[in-house]
Amino acid sequence: MIEIKPQEVCEKAGKGFMKNEMSMEFDAISNNESFARVAVAAFVTHLNPTLEELSDIKTAVSEAVTNAIIHGYENVYGYGRHGEVRPVCCKIRDGKVYLRCRIENGVLYIEVEDKGVGMENVDKAMEPMYTSKPELERSGMGFSFMEAFMDELEVESTPLVGTIVRMKKKLKCGDWVKMPEGE
Repeated sequence: MIEIKPQEVCEKAGKGFMKNEMSMEFDAISNNESFARVAVAAFVTHLNPTLEELSDIKTAVSEAVTNAIIHGYENVYGYGRHGEVRPVCCKIRDGKVYLRCRIENGVLYIEVEDKGVGMENVDKAMEPMYTSKPELERSGMGFSFMEAFMDELEVESTPLVGTIVRMKKKLKCGDWVKMPEGE
C-alpha cells in the first residue's frame, strides 16, 4: 500500500499543483446565508477538512454574510426577535453580497463584501457584545465568532460605500485514504 500523507499533499498544492478560486454574488436576503455557508463548505471538501474545520468555516461565513445583509443593507426580514416569524425573502434595500474564496498552499482565503451603508467605527463594531441593532436582540458576537474560528480576520469599511470582511484559515487537510500500491 502507498500511503498518501495529507501534509505532503498540502505542501504539493502550494507548489503549483493546486490553486482554486471561486466567486459568487447573491441577493442580500436572509435565506441566502445558508446557501453561502454550504457553497464554501463544498468548495473546500476536496481538501478533506476535519469536521471541526468545516464547522468553523461555515460559522464564520454565516456570521459575515449575516452582517452584510442585516448591517450593510439593513434587510432584517427573516432575522426577527426570538420566536418571531418573518418572511425570509423580503428586502428593505436592494443589494448584493459578494463572496470570494481562494485556496492556496493549503490556506483558505474568504472575502465577504457588501456595497451597503458601511461602518463609521470598525473597532467599536468588533467589540464583543456590541450591536447596532439591539431592537432585534442581536448578540453582538458575529465578529468575535469570526475571529475565534478563523486564523485571521480583517475588516475594511467606508461609510456609504460598504464593507469587506477578509478571513484566512490554514487547513490541516484531514486524514486521507490509503491507496493500494500501483495506483
